[in-house]
Parts: sequence; structure tokens; C-alpha cells
Amino acid sequence: MSRLTRRLPAAVAAVLTTALALTASTLAASALTRNPADAAVTLPPAHAKFDYQIGGAYTPPVGVQVVTRDRTAAPAAGLYNICYVNAFQVQPGEQDQWAPDLLLRDADGNLVIDEDWGEPLLDLRTADQRTRIAAKVNGWIDGCAAKGYRAIEPDNYDSYTRSRNLLTAAQAKAYLTLLATHAHGKNLAIGQKNTVELAGDRQAVGLDFAVAEECGQYDECGDYVDAFGNNVIVIEYTGEGRRTACSQYGGTLSIVQRDVDVSTPGDPGYVRKTC
Repeated sequence: MSRLTRRLPAAVAAVLTTALALTASTLAASALTRNPADAAVTLPPAHAKFDYQIGGAYTPPVGVQVVTRDRTAAPAAGLYNICYVNAFQVQPGEQDQWAPDLLLRDADGNLVIDEDWGEPLLDLRTADQRTRIAAKVNGWIDGCAAKGYRAIEPDNYDSYTRSRNLLTAAQAKAYLTLLATHAHGKNLAIGQKNTVELAGDRQAVGLDFAVAEECGQYDECGDYVDAFGNNVIVIEYTGEGRRTACSQYGGTLSIVQRDVDVSTPGDPGYVRKTC
């Protein structure tokens, strides 16, 4: 279930992020709602204690205010809950649940697979395909809303970087805009997962907050803050990354270290540490 960041070379990301057009005053004015049209959309509270539970739900540690869980799980009672959705790729073993033409294939007709997770990529190349894929994923978003979740975390926004140059960033943004519009219609906030090189487009796409894996490890947290203000949730998978993130942003951002498998308490590899 874990989704470690797949990143462009640091030099490329650095050039792209210098083009961010948002100003600090604009970010401050956004507060907890994006604009009057989305007044019912409430963002996760900034600098709140956070737990990442996409590998299995369990009773949150004392003091936790915000929890992310998989869309198949129930939200944690009394907390701000974010619903994890694998929006750009197909879970292993679930490709038969998709129309064949919605799965990305190379010139030989072979599925394009994210080798790290064994997940086929969804084909976003045409408006028709994006609309049909969004219809299915928006059904999952409806399920999140019905369960009582307050926000959506659509994963694998950066699938285009693993597509063997078959997909583009523009196609990813066009598709995610469909999901964002639908989520806001259900009074749900929607986050940008990783993909710091596209953070400058967050307003055009309709994204409310960021979920940044390993931004401390790779010195990217500041780029997310430039785009999203303090509405950034940081997930680190190493002590070094956590210490770096905490030393720089421990007083303003939600930061947690989890184990790569995002396991549950009692599992031998379980890790959860904060600043």
C-alpha cells in the first residue's frame, strides 16, 4: 500500500519549482477553505498530529487529529479523516475490473506496469478515456463521502513519469481536475500526492493541500510550502528524513515517520515517530 515518491532528477525539479507563481499573501488568505464557492470544503488542520494508516486501520495514538486510511476502511471516529484512493494505477489483481482500453499499453500491446508495485498504469491519453476512468474513481470518492471522510488523497499523480513517455503531465492534470471538481461537489478536500514539479499548478487543478512523502529526505518540503503554505502533510520513511523535516518545519507542518509497509501496531516492522 505504501507509495514512496518517484521523482524527477533534483535539478529538473528545482528548475520547475522556481516557476511557482503563488505568493505568501495569497496562501495566507486561503485559510481553511479554497474560495467562497467551496465554502463547505474544510482542509485538514495545519500542524496537526497525524497518522498514516493506509496499510491497515487501528486505534490512532493519543493526540492524533488527522488520519489517512484506505478507501475500503471506515474512518476513525471523531477525527479528520482522509480517504486514500489509488487513482492513476490499478491495484494488483484488479485489472479485470477495468475496460481493456483504459489500461495503458505499449506499441506491442503489453501493459505498462509500475514495476515497484506491480500495478498497471491507467491510460489517460484521450478525453474520453479520462472521463471514463474518472467516472469509476469518482464512484470511490462517493463511497468515501458516504462513510464520513473529509478529504481525498488520490495516489500516483506522477504515473506519467513511469509511462515510457506515453503519458504527459498535461494529461495527468486534466484527469486530476475531473476528480477535484467531483470531490469538491461532495464537500471533500482533495490533496496533491507527491509530484512536487506540478505544485505550481495546484490552483488550476483544484488541489487544496499536499501529502509529501520524503520531502525532508530529498529537501523538497520548502517547495511544497511555497505552493500550499502550511497545508502540507509530511510522511518520512527514515530517521534522517524525519529529523530534517522536523528541524525545518516541525513547528508548522504535520510530520510523521512510518515504516515503508505502513504496517499496524504489533507487526515486527511497525514504526511511527513524530517530531
